[in-house]
Amino acid sequence: MFFSKKLKRFKNINHYFFSRKNGYSSGCYESLNCGSGSSDSKENVFKNLKIVSQRIGCKNESLITLNQIHSNKVIYFEKESSLKNKVTGDAIITKIKNIGLGILAADCAPILLYNPKKNIIGGIHSGWKGALNGIIKNTFEKLNEINSKNSDLIVVIGPCIKKENYKVKIDFYDKFMSKNQKNKCFFEKINRDSYFFDLRGFINNEISSLNVKNIENIDMDTYSNEENFFSYRRSKIRKEKDYGRCISVILMT
Repeated sequence: MFFSKKLKRFKNINHYFFSRKNGYSSGCYESLNCGSGSSDSKENVFKNLKIVSQRIGCKNESLITLNQIHSNKVIYFEKESSLKNKVTGDAIITKIKNIGLGILAADCAPILLYNPKKNIIGGIHSGWKGALNGIIKNTFEKLNEINSKNSDLIVVIGPCIKKENYKVKIDFYDKFMSKNQKNKCFFEKINRDSYFFDLRGFINNEISSLNVKNIENIDMDTYSNEENFFSYRRSKIRKEKDYGRCISVILMT
């Protein structure tokens, strides 16, 4: 498990960037696989999520995760009566206490956030597609709608794939260039047809451009650190049948 120094200062906030360790799953899912969308045993995933709930300090049914689809859709739970697990979206926000908000990832960036002035917590699942299509911007716009100022936020970007392990093709590069030519700075050319892409740098830039001053990075590479993290890309390169998902959770008491 890994922590944010900034979030640990607040006694009413529990949070963890969970590693893949100390769970029930085996094989390519070893061992704390929290991805119910994987082909892992549902019983093992349920037991792993129970471990997470106990550690974060909430009931099993109060650990809320999303049906993540790399979208720009933001879910806001205003009242306990509106809470629902596995709603489709890629960001989640609430003011409700004792509810764990979980973000699943395996190379994409899990982002946790907290506004201590308004007592609002949230989580974002941000891979390249969600980031490019506005999941970060949409999340902060939703926060603004519920009277949260970006300048009051603490935003923590968790472990994700590093630039040197994120090789992409020219069509990927062109998608970013068509949005904004300034995105060129997040790419390092390898040859005529391929580049390295800096996902963390792109995400940081997106957040900074929205007047967020208080940003922290858990700067760890999910691809190379096999001991601690699942990796979609590593799994695909090895031609493994599937891959596990790590979970990052924030809860407000």
